Amino acid sequence: MALESKHQLISRTLLKEIAAGEYQPSGRLPSETQLVKRFRVSRPTVARAMRDLQDQGLVERRAGSGTFLRRGNVATVGQRDLGLLVPELGTVDVLQAICGDLTRLARLHNFNLLSGEHDSIEAVDFGFQAAEALCADYIKKGVRGVFFAPFESSMHSSDWNRKLAAQLRDAGISVILLDRDLGKFPVRSEFDLVGIDNFAGGFVMTNHLLRLGCKQLVFLAPRTEVPTVRSRISGAYEAVRSGGISTSDELVQRVDPEDVGAVQQMVAETGCRGILCANDRLAVNLMQTLKSLGIRVPADIRIVGFDDVEFAASNTIPLTTIHQPCRDLAAVAFRAMVDSIEERDITPRSYVLPIKLIVRESCGVYREQ
Repeated sequence: MALESKHQLISRTLLKEIAAGEYQPSGRLPSETQLVKRFRVSRPTVARAMRDLQDQGLVERRAGSGTFLRRGNVATVGQRDLGLLVPELGTVDVLQAICGDLTRLARLHNFNLLSGEHDSIEAVDFGFQAAEALCADYIKKGVRGVFFAPFESSMHSSDWNRKLAAQLRDAGISVILLDRDLGKFPVRSEFDLVGIDNFAGGFVMTNHLLRLGCKQLVFLAPRTEVPTVRSRISGAYEAVRSGGISTSDELVQRVDPEDVGAVQQMVAETGCRGILCANDRLAVNLMQTLKSLGIRVPADIRIVGFDDVEFAASNTIPLTTIHQPCRDLAAVAFRAMVDSIEERDITPRSYVLPIKLIVRESCGVYREQ
């Protein structure tokens, strides 16, 4: 992956701070002199970073006054309502963080972000019929756009996702997909998609354990096969093959991490020395089960998760994991929504944000590499 330039680092950092609401209520950003000192870079580098934000329509320069957040950067004619359609919010931890940041961004830009019957972002799941009813409600209210994280845990998910997205599209509502597309990879839909490189994440997490000398690996996946996890598994297989290690069906295990007997059998049959988990929640539950079996992490088995959710660092044994840039994802998704509403682009775009390995104690390495 290409290294991030200094001006990109500055603009990305400021973007996160904008999403977090750090520049309210005045809306004034730090001066170029302050940013030069803070980031220890030249003034032209800072100026370029500010131009990046200006080009995205997020800030405006006022002669003699400084740089300020640009309010109401979408035409004021029409509704200022946006909607959230996130059916599996309660089972995907990162979606809660992304939706929270989207709520703050909407408020910052004078939009109302609706989420159905709920007054705030809650860990609530609902089925296909409820999702269709929510779409009908959004259409009735005339929202300008909907952020949609499609279903992925049912065999009929693709059909329902396409049906819901088509209803919104036919009503003239902009749709921005979060985290995943409507159907299975590699088929792309007609809608903008904001997500991460799950294949790269699977490769990086696996390669990390291989570099630590851990050759006997297992990838612990949910019982239900989902597109995002499938991509992570593909990345894991590629890393194993690149490491010159023969692969087998044993690499992927679909056992309940809280089932003591099943976990004990998996460890005994595979002889695994490292376990790659499809997400952090699986990893934390697995570590608790291993502890009950007297299996030490990381002395006996090294563990790596995926997502870097809030509890990953505070776990009894801090979890090595793949970081999902939730705040960046929210900022890019919101910008894509603004562009879609303003009809700046016609063709669908895929925004694939980079991942990062966060090294903690669960893999047996006690400092970041």
